[in-house]
Formats: sequence, C-alpha cells, structure tokens
Amino acid sequence: MASLLIWSLFYHVCLLELTSTTQTPAYSCSLLGPFEPNFLADGDYIIGGIFPLHYVMDMPDLNCTYKPSPIQCHGFDPRAFRWSQSLRFAVEEINQSQDLLPNHTLGYKILDSCAYPLTGQRAVLAMLNGPSETQSAMCSGPSPLLAVVGESGSAQSIIVSRILQPFHIPMISYFSSCACLSNRREFPTFFRVIPSDAYQVKAIAQLLQHFGWTWVGVLNGDHAYGRFALQGLRRELANTTVCIAYHVMIPLLYTRQRALEILDVMQHSTAKVVVAFSAEGELTPFLKEYMEQNITGIQWIASEAWVTASLFAGSEFYPYLGGTIGFAIRHGMVSGLRDYLLTVNPLRYSNNSLVQELWAALYGCSMQPPGSRSPVSPELPSCTGSEPLLKQHSAYLNTSSFRVTYNVYKAVYAIAHSLHNLLSCEPGKGPFQNSSCANTTSIYPWQLQQYLQDVSFSISGEKVNFDEKGDAIPSYDLINWQRGTAGNIEFVKVGMFDGSRDAGKELFIQDEAIVWTGHQSEVLVSVCSDSCAPGNRKAVRPGEPLCCFDCVPCDSGKISNQTVLCFLCALLFIGEPTPWSCMLRHTAFSITFSLCISCILGKTLVVLAAFTAARPGNNIMKWLGPKQQRVIIFSCTLVQVVICAVWLAAAPPFPFKNTQYSRSKIILECSVGSSLAFWCVLGYIGLLACLCFVLAFLARKLPGNFNEAKYITFSMLIFCAVWLAFIPAYISSPGKFTVAVEIFAILASSFGLLFCLFAPKVYIILLKPERNTKQHLMGRVMT
Repeated sequence: MASLLIWSLFYHVCLLELTSTTQTPAYSCSLLGPFEPNFLADGDYIIGGIFPLHYVMDMPDLNCTYKPSPIQCHGFDPRAFRWSQSLRFAVEEINQSQDLLPNHTLGYKILDSCAYPLTGQRAVLAMLNGPSETQSAMCSGPSPLLAVVGESGSAQSIIVSRILQPFHIPMISYFSSCACLSNRREFPTFFRVIPSDAYQVKAIAQLLQHFGWTWVGVLNGDHAYGRFALQGLRRELANTTVCIAYHVMIPLLYTRQRALEILDVMQHSTAKVVVAFSAEGELTPFLKEYMEQNITGIQWIASEAWVTASLFAGSEFYPYLGGTIGFAIRHGMVSGLRDYLLTVNPLRYSNNSLVQELWAALYGCSMQPPGSRSPVSPELPSCTGSEPLLKQHSAYLNTSSFRVTYNVYKAVYAIAHSLHNLLSCEPGKGPFQNSSCANTTSIYPWQLQQYLQDVSFSISGEKVNFDEKGDAIPSYDLINWQRGTAGNIEFVKVGMFDGSRDAGKELFIQDEAIVWTGHQSEVLVSVCSDSCAPGNRKAVRPGEPLCCFDCVPCDSGKISNQTVLCFLCALLFIGEPTPWSCMLRHTAFSITFSLCISCILGKTLVVLAAFTAARPGNNIMKWLGPKQQRVIIFSCTLVQVVICAVWLAAAPPFPFKNTQYSRSKIILECSVGSSLAFWCVLGYIGLLACLCFVLAFLARKLPGNFNEAKYITFSMLIFCAVWLAFIPAYISSPGKFTVAVEIFAILASSFGLLFCLFAPKVYIILLKPERNTKQHLMGRVMT
C-alpha cells in the first residue's frame, strides 16, 4: 500500500503505541491526530498547497509509551491565509480560461504546516496518503498529486522536498530562499519563484558597505535558512571592511530564558546594526520580549522572510522597530483577488474553522452564537456587521503590493503552463525517449517536471522561467518601515537590487527617502573603532576583528594620510587608496607613458626617414608626413587604452588591507586586480621603448652634427634600465615600499627622458647660441 511505502521510507515518524486490548507494545504509524485538508476541490489534475496558516505550535509529549495527543496550532496568520486563497483564486481563474488548459480542470488540496518542520512533514504525508491510513489505495498507477506549491520556510521545504523525491513529484516554493535548495543533487524536484539567498546576502553586504556600517550583529533562526544565510553573509563580507561583532541564534523551540540571553548580548554590544535572518513565526515572541525590555536604538536589517510581515505593522511596534530596512521580493498585481478575498466569510464557509479564525483576527468578533463557538475564539463578542478592520491586519485587503501572494499566483500558473505544454505535445516532438510525448490519459509527476524545467511565460508584464537549478531571476525591492498616517507601520519602497545587472551596479538606493530608527533622518553610526586622525595610524588589537583597532601616533619620519605634491601621474600614488585612485594610478601612468614613448617613436621614424630619403629614388618621406605621424601616435596610444579598458572591465584595481606584512599595522594599498593585465600594460610600454631604442640606435651615425638620434638612444637606454630594475624591486618590496618603488621608477624614467632629450637643446640655446644654426647642424661651418 502507498501508506506502508511512505512509512517504511520515513520510519522515524512511526511512534510506539500501546494497544488498548492486549496492553503489549506494538509499532504503528500515527499521524499524531486527525489532519484534514483545510480547503479541498476536485479536478482532472490535483495540485497540493502547504501554507503556515498558524505560526505557534504546542508540541505533544513524544515519549513513545502511548499514542500522543494531536498537535495544537495557534496564532492565526491572515497573511499566510491570503497566500492560500491566492492558490484557490489562480486555480479557479485557470479553470475558467479558454486558452490555458481548455477542457481540463485543476483541483487542489490545501493544508496547514503550522510554520514548523514536523507539521510540514505531516501535511505532505496527509496530502499523499489521505487523512488516515485506511483511505490510502494501492500504488496501481500514477500519483493523483501532480505537483505541490509550498512551503514558506526553508526548513519545512527541505523536509517536504525530500519526502516528495521518491515519488518524483515536483514542488514550487513561494517563499523558501535558502541557498542550500539550489543543490540539484539533493533537491532534484525543487523549484522556486523567489530568488536564492545567495543574492540576498550579496545585497545586504552591499547595503552595509553603502552606509558605512562596519560593525554589525547577526540574529538567525536555528534552521537551514538561518544557518546558510549566515554562512553566505560571512562569505560576502570576507573581503570587505565590515566585521560581524556577534551572532546569536533563536532556538527552534522558543524559550524566554534564551531570548533574554540574546537581548543581553545585543544591549551590551557596541554594534548598533542587527541583521536578522528569521521567519516571522519564531521572531514574533522574541520581538515582543524585545519590546517588553524597552530596548531602542537598534537599526534592524530584515531578511525577506519578515520585512513585509503584517504581524509587525501595528502602531505599538513603531517605537521599537520603526526605521527597519531590508530586501523584499518584488511585488506584482493579482487582478481580481481583492474581490475574491471578500467572498471568503463565515456565512459562506460556516463549517470552516480557519475562516472563523480569519474573521476573529480581522474584526475581533465571532460570527457564531456564544453557545456554539469553537475553542478558537470563545471570549470574542458577537459580530454586529459594523466592526472596522483591525489596523494590524489592514494589509490583508491591501492589493497594492502583493509579494508572497503574487509568488503563489505565479507558481500555480507555472504548473498550469507546464501541464498545458505537456498536453499540447505533438507526436515525434516530445522531450522523452525517441522524441515521444507523455500519455495524456496517465500523466506522471516526473513528466510534468520535465516541462516545468523548460517553462517560460509572461504574467502581469513579468517573464517567468527557471534556471538549471530551479531558481528564479534575482530581484528585490528595498523596503523601509515608516510611520503611516494612523500611526501604524507602512512598508515603503526606497530602492531596489537587480541581480541581473553588471557587478557593482545592482544596488540602487534613495538615501533621502529613508527614515531611520528613532524616527531620525541621519544614518546611524555602527563602527567598532572611529577612524584615526591625521598623524595617527591603526594598530590591530590582538584577537579582535580588523574593524577594531587602536589609534597610535605615527612613527618618526612616517607620514599620515595627507597628500606631499609630485611629478604628474605619481601624484595618484600618494595618499590613502580609494577605488578611484587605485584605478586611475595605473591607467593614467600607462596611458601617459605610452603617449610619451609613441611621440618619441614617431620622431625617431621621421629622423631616420629624413636622411634615408636623401638617397636617389627614395620617396619614403611622403609616408611620414604630419598626418601620418599623428596616426602613428594615436594608434600606439590606442592599443594601451584598449588594454586598460579591458583591465578595468574584467578585474579593476581596488583598495586592499594588507595585514600580512606587519601584525601591528594595517597597510592600505592598491591591489592590481589582475596581475596579467598589470604586466601586459608594462610589457606594452617596454615594447614601444625597445622598438624606439632599436630605431634610434640604427640612426646614431647620421651626417653632420645631427645628434637627435643619439639623445633618443640614451633616453631609451635609461628608460629601459630603470624599468628592468623595477621588476625585481617591485616583486621583492613588501607592503608600503611597493608604492615607493613604483613612484621612484616613474620619476626616474620621466626625468631620464626629460634630461636626455631636452638638456642638450637647452644647453645650446642658453650657453652656445652660435651653434643654433642650420649650417652648424649640417656640419658646414667653416673653421
């Protein structure tokens, strides 16, 4: 039987039960109480939906000596309920469509995961088996369940995906962002319409650097989502100036004692910025404790899991959480959903306890008479029909910024389009063996997955598809928690992150539109140590992160970050390295020297050609006129410009903190980015210099007193000698001496060119004016 197969695969959910007749121990598989679908509709093809309709769970006693009592879930979440209704709405919309799946209908099973892995496991097993073992049928054909839309939390999705894998049933998550789920070897049937956390941590790392927050705390949940997000953030911050002051973990089973310990760490830390990777369910009791302790002055950075949670939109949260900033999944429109949500009421669904809970949460009253009320809301007054929508749940009917709701809607349409493409397959053009199509009367889930991997469609102006890992296109909105007109929290978009753009251009922020914690307009400062004043240097504190340092006076003869004036491009090598100065110092040096040597090369060619042209029948000078000389100079310089452009585009130089040279000092220097590009730049200058030297050497014995070629020969000899000596000196010079060596090479070669080319001319003009004649130059002066 199907149920026996499932229980044999997942034996760890089998519990020891004492039979009531013999009192002898026997192993039987229990669903820990009844687990009926919350919403159910029949159709030609069934899809499942798993949603965290509650966010708090009371664990039963699992001591394996008696059958445990049913798990009790409470803490109703209207936001998650709206997600489930989005699935129903999408299915009904598709069933009425004449273009998508005509003559076919979709059905659904919707269950509550209670925002917990164990109950998420129960939900998917119940979805596969039916509410009890006796309702399970023999595995005589394909699964009646074609695909699953779920889950929200990554921890739940990991379990659900692993349970579905043996049956090759694909699932599409609408809110699970853990980067671990991109592993196709572990999760071959997993898809999602939300970006991977690999992009979210990259966005958060850029956000921290943008605002200069170099000292931050990290709070994460005790699950795969929190752990992988922390690992990813550490990886992104490894080569930046941002350090993690502490990281604390909210336990999976919340305890007040542990919450107080975490809050004590936060209060005593000098880090004023906290990044939180957690789901709203586990975060809710923690933040309530945070408010009870009257803690303020913390700048929260929320992950996409809770940055738009309506649970925290009440006015009581603003004094403590106002100014929170974080990345949310992109919003979209679901036309007609608001009207559909209004039809979900206790009068229409009188026997559905979830709808009763929804009404109690939205309006604070009950539609049932006092004598017949369920334990859900026994103390609530009866509804009169004039109750206003409670402020904390006003977002339930707000259709202006659907995010997760829109993701659920997209997931259902992805399944529908994939199924439509499968049913529309032309014989001989299919994706299966021998280009065959699936049997439309008996469709297997693995066949649908083949089409799901390749599906591509547009919805609400957005293109939807999946990459080879089953991930969606990475894109986020930057959300800021600001005070609304009614005193509640409003989620305001103040920027965006587009992972498809070029590196360094993904993040866009409207700084002036942000309201910070404490309703401030100034950015909060969160650093371990303030920057050192001029005349002081940083000294690393042993055993502490690089962000923490002491400022000590500079040693005698050393300089601070004040910029001493120098010769041309050598100026860029002085002062504290910045991204711009690092890129400019090498490119400016290489291009200016290439221009200089190109000019000398052009002059050398003209000198050589001028005396060669004196021979009968030689007309070489017509190829070396003024226009041709400009072309030579421009072309030779352009080659260097192209090399520099490729260098800056592929791997540009960047500021780098060198801690290997001295443990007591941090040396700020410029990393060349690409060593290959750096040596290509120098190699090209050397090629021009060598070519110029060879041509000048060939023209050294020109007639008369024309010594120009000799001067060029000497200048190139000095130039090449300086840069040949530069190579071993540069490689062997540690830390800050590298810059000194490079500056010396630039100045020495520049003065060498200047002296050899112009000093003889200046000498003749000033001291020997009688030689400054054409006759003397041509050697025709009579003695």
